[in-house]
Amino acid sequence: MATVFDKRLKQEVEALDEAPLSGPLGQEVLAHVGKESWAEWEEMQLKIVNEYHLDLSEKAHRKKLVEQLRIFLCLDDDQAGAALEVGTPTEPGPSPDEPS
Repeated sequence: MATVFDKRLKQEVEALDEAPLSGPLGQEVLAHVGKESWAEWEEMQLKIVNEYHLDLSEKAHRKKLVEQLRIFLCLDDDQAGAALEVGTPTEPGPSPDEPS
């Protein structure tokens, strides 16, 4: 079993079998992301696409998704601790115990 130091989990983990994306980004993911983090990204990616109604045929939407991938997988050292843009801010509703 091949291993890799996963930048997100900050530990040595089982490596991906092959680059999950084409080009330099795929090679970077292969070098710094393990199977567990990639599986979690695949779930998060779906949430991001749905939450923001991303149309991946549009270049700007694909760019946004790649930005979120880089944050989620901790690929950029200068974005350590950055927050994903997921979830819609909502006003808290009344407590179930309070009359409406």
